[in-house]
Amino acid sequence: MITKAQYEDSKQKLLNAFSKAGIVLTDEEKNNVEVADFGLGELEEIGLELITYVNTDKVCSKELFLLPWQICPEHRHPSLNGKDGKEETFRCRAGEVYLYVEGEAVASPKGKVPEKRKDSFTVWHEIVLYPGEQYTLYPNTLHWFQGGPDGAIVSEFSTHSTDDADIFTDPDIQRTPVVE
Repeated sequence: MITKAQYEDSKQKLLNAFSKAGIVLTDEEKNNVEVADFGLGELEEIGLELITYVNTDKVCSKELFLLPWQICPEHRHPSLNGKDGKEETFRCRAGEVYLYVEGEAVASPKGKVPEKRKDSFTVWHEIVLYPGEQYTLYPNTLHWFQGGPDGAIVSEFSTHSTDDADIFTDPDIQRTPVVE
């Protein structure tokens, strides 16, 4: 759970970063910023700020914002009701993002995870995205990502999103944000 003050502070950081990056938002989008702490109460370490532009039966588009070293925790997008899980492409717009997926682990990862939650991060094949670079994740791929030292802005283009159905490695995760 996050406080209203934490929500407002994180929202303002997102709006400032987007303005600096030249990303124009409507008033409605500004009023619909989602701040997710994943139920952990560790927002600056594990959390995500985002805006969903569109989420239809077929496509979804979001803008994600990560504070410096902030982590979107390890998860996957499973099949649901006989349909494949979400396929998504991440395109870095600002900063750098460290994306971790299944595959051969990197010897010296750039990403840093909290010691008390290290067992909840199991994939260490590292993809580093800089502005203009992108990577596509296929359905049911275990992954997590982290903003670099200056944070990151990432555009997400995907098939239909059902975030509440995501499966997280950390059993303490609650996907739906609760603001006090």
